[in-house]
Parts: sequence; C-alpha cells; structure tokens
Amino acid sequence: METRAGDPGAFAHFDLNRVPSPAFVVDEVVIRRNLAILADVKAQSGAKVLSAMKAFSMWELAPLVGEYLDGVCSSGLWESRLAQEKYSGEIATYCAGYKEADMAEIVAISNHIIFNSPRQHRRFASFLNDSIDVGLRINPEHAEGEVAKYDPCSAGSRLGFPVSQLLPEHLEGISGIHFHTLCEQDFEPLQRTWQALKPKIAPYFGQLRWLNFGGGHHITRADYQREELIEFIKSVRAETGLDVYLEPGEAIALDAGILVGELLDVFNNGITVGVADISATCHMPDVIEAPYRPAMLGERENGPIIRIGGPSCLAGDIIGDYRLPVAAEPGARFAFLDQAHYSMVKTNTFNGVPLPSIWLWNSETDALKCVKSFEWTEFRDRLS
Repeated sequence: METRAGDPGAFAHFDLNRVPSPAFVVDEVVIRRNLAILADVKAQSGAKVLSAMKAFSMWELAPLVGEYLDGVCSSGLWESRLAQEKYSGEIATYCAGYKEADMAEIVAISNHIIFNSPRQHRRFASFLNDSIDVGLRINPEHAEGEVAKYDPCSAGSRLGFPVSQLLPEHLEGISGIHFHTLCEQDFEPLQRTWQALKPKIAPYFGQLRWLNFGGGHHITRADYQREELIEFIKSVRAETGLDVYLEPGEAIALDAGILVGELLDVFNNGITVGVADISATCHMPDVIEAPYRPAMLGERENGPIIRIGGPSCLAGDIIGDYRLPVAAEPGARFAFLDQAHYSMVKTNTFNGVPLPSIWLWNSETDALKCVKSFEWTEFRDRLS
C-alpha cells in the first residue's frame, strides 16, 4: 500500500535527541491547521464533521478538536466512554457487532447509534428511545480500495449491510444511512461511490434525516480536491434534503507526528541490518498489515542501505530498507514521518517491548512537554 503523506514540515528542524527513544512527537500546530481546514469545509458545505477516534485519540488535544468540529465518532463502548469523558459535541457510535451487556450504556452516552445490519437493529430495539438517532451502515457494493483487505466493499465483507439486500422494512425506525468505503483517498472515489449508490437508496430519502459518508477522506492533504468536495456536499444536501456527515480520522492528524527511534545494533548478513528500539509489530503494525513503507525523516537519496527491524523475536518485525540521514551506528537517532494517526492507537506490548512515550510539541513556540510515559507495569497489568 502506498501512502501519499510524509511531509516533514517543521520536523525537519526538530532535534531528535530532545526526547527519549522510542517516542511519538505530535506537533499541535499541524493538528490545528488540519482542523481549521476541516472547519472551513464544514462551514462552506454545510456538512457536519466528526473526528474518528479510531485513528487519533490523543485526548490531550480534545479541547482543540472541540473548537473546530461537531464531535466525534467512536467504534464501541470504550471509545464512547472516552468521548464522553474528554470530548465535546456529538457522539456517533458504530460497531460491527454490539454486545447486549454494553447497549444500555452506549445508548446513554451516544447521540447517534449506527447498526451494522437490520438484525442487530431489531435485536437491540428495546434499548433505544426517541432521543437517539439510529443509523444503518450499508455496503454500497462498489469497491474503490487499493488493497482488498482494507476495502469494506470487497467480496465477503462484514462491514455494512449489502445495499442489494436492502428492503423498505429494514429502514423502519432508521434516521440515517452510513457508508464508509475509502482509505487515504481523494474526492473522485467518493463521487463515484455516491453515483453508484444513489439510485439504490433514493426511494428512502423522504423518510431519512441524514447521510454519513464515513471516513478515509484525505481532505487535509495539500492536493485534495476540497472545492469539488464542498460543491458535491452542497449538491447532495440540496438534492436529498438531508444532513451530511463526514468522519475524517487520518485527516485530523495527517503529517502531524513522528516516531523517534534509535539503533541498538548494526551488523552484516548479506545486507547491513539494523536492530532498533522501534518495532513494526508493536509500534507500527500497519507496516506489516497493510503493508506499507513509512517515510523516514531526512532519508538520503543515495548512500548505503540498511534494513531496519525491531527488537522483538518475530522474524517478520521488519520496517524496511532505508538510507539513513546519519551514520548507521548504535545510538544513532532517526524518525519516521506521519505517525500520529493509527500507529499511536495500535501500539501493543508483544514480547515485552516498551511502549513509546508521547510528547506534544508546538513548532511555533518550540514548547515541548511529555504527555504520557509508560512503565513496565503496562505490560504486566494486561496479563495475568
């Protein structure tokens, strides 16, 4: 999978030795810039914009998010609890499969509850009340994804009810339709998806109140077609008479953070190999799952190549082959770009590998503070 982010921005001048290794460093100036772009799209288009917590849940910045957006969308009870405790605005909760034991609390917390199938809606209808907007996630059955396993419209997908099976009775008690089909994509895939979907759901516009276009929109990327998106949303709102929601996640924190690491050992095994304190499997699992090659801060265009992998015992804990901006020696610092979103929320302690600390930096004032550091007890206390 090819990522189109990786602008170093002010990190090009950040001293990597200012923080311990490994560490996430997030530039709040970039977060504010991204939020301001989304707020402008919101104001011009009339859409409501929710921050997707699944991508970026750094609640230290929750007040900042609340200044610009309408609220957050969560993926289940625990994210909804965090939203209620730390964030402001609307809370839209969607889960591919709810548990009965969680439903009463989810209903109490959420403004919108989106079900993955009519069967789930029927099963939990007794928990709902008139103050809750109920939505149904559908599968438009129109694939636009670059990688099938990241595409909710791929064959056999569990995400969303197939629109070809949608019947009028499935929308009884439903306020809105939700679909999320994109991943790091431009405007045109959204437009094509809507063109394919609209004829199939147009008969229901009169009984609905909103449409939710989900996430995966790279709205804050410099070359994203924002004017086209704004005009598109305005036309959809005018044509359908419905509110339109967007749920950007990655766009909130695009190019806003780095992951700082350090080489622990260097040796040759047919290629120069570097063992680092950053682990793909523990700190950047999308490197393996997507897979993709994260951009490195200051990587040289020419020079010796070193294969960087983590300290875990997993043979596949490989981040990639790079030309370091510094000499490949133990103790050398380096950083990967665009790591504020998804990497931070997916970290784990497999093999007892320590978690990176989390730092907040202001690239305008140069203020730097540690938001969170982790002890070995994080590993111990999740086990038994």
